[in-house]
Amino acid sequence: MPYVNNLGSKITTQGREIFAVINEKLTYEMALKLVKDAPTVWNYLNGLVNLYKPAGITVQQVRNAIIHNLCRDLNQLEVRPALQRVVIDNTVDSKLIVRKVEDLSDNVLVTGPRYQPDDIKCRFSANHGRFTSGVIVLGINNGTNLAFKLQQNRPLRVYRVTGFLGKATETHFAESRVMARATIDHIGSEKIGRLLASIQASHQRKMFELSGIDIQSQAAYELACRGTIRPADNRQPMIYGIRLAEYRKPFFTIEIHAINETEAYLGELIHEIGINLKSCAHCTGVRCIRHGHFLLEDSLLKKDWNLQNILSSMAHTNKLINHHPDMLQQNSSSLHGMDVPDQ
Repeated sequence: MPYVNNLGSKITTQGREIFAVINEKLTYEMALKLVKDAPTVWNYLNGLVNLYKPAGITVQQVRNAIIHNLCRDLNQLEVRPALQRVVIDNTVDSKLIVRKVEDLSDNVLVTGPRYQPDDIKCRFSANHGRFTSGVIVLGINNGTNLAFKLQQNRPLRVYRVTGFLGKATETHFAESRVMARATIDHIGSEKIGRLLASIQASHQRKMFELSGIDIQSQAAYELACRGTIRPADNRQPMIYGIRLAEYRKPFFTIEIHAINETEAYLGELIHEIGINLKSCAHCTGVRCIRHGHFLLEDSLLKKDWNLQNILSSMAHTNKLINHHPDMLQQNSSSLHGMDVPDQ
């Protein structure tokens, strides 16, 4: 049976309006109570969930799997009984007897299970592609508002992207047709490191250009002191940090700190890295290891996508948002608590 919490939580004054849609009873400090009543559990099913999305499936398939598992587990609990209707019967001595009987039109055999997929609302805070795996945050019911705020606030995401040197494909990913081949004997880890440092420097210059500020001016210095600069256009990909994490020829893995990125953009980036190395390359894997303060080790694997684990994840997420309200409402250009590697 699922465990739900039954004590109140403490929300700071700054985050009170942001967390109005969160059930204040979902925190780690709460006592746990075994509940078998489905309507009670349903009242707690509001918030954000940190999931691990496997590669090879779409976010829509993840959504359908979550909704199916929630409906299945809720319907296995004690659902509400069928409605009653009033029946008036005649007796032999002409007396009327008024009694209540079960309304068969509300029986589960007629209407179907009490909890249907259309009853559950879901929204993702990021739109990962089919080849991308890793952290993805899902808002359920009232948590869809939080997922929208998280998406609009554009927290930093961290990826581990693996490329294959020597082959170029049509879509820049491994599952498409090979279009070109090239030698890779001249490529070493030092050469890749220098190229990645150059890419990071060019993106840092681009941040100031999008802000309309001369990079050599005092205004640029003051803006840089405030923290990481965010582009106003959420369609503009921006890399804040990029480094070589592993190199096993012909495979190489880079760690990317970015916002506004897409799966297609990361594939194109690997393709451009191969060209700049006087060779060619394609992407073999993309994994998101962090989304804001949502970490990979806290995400739910596919085998754990059930009602009890989702409620526990909501409790952990509620505590995380209480500690980091800037994930939903950014008051400055800085990303609090984010360490971008220096090159």
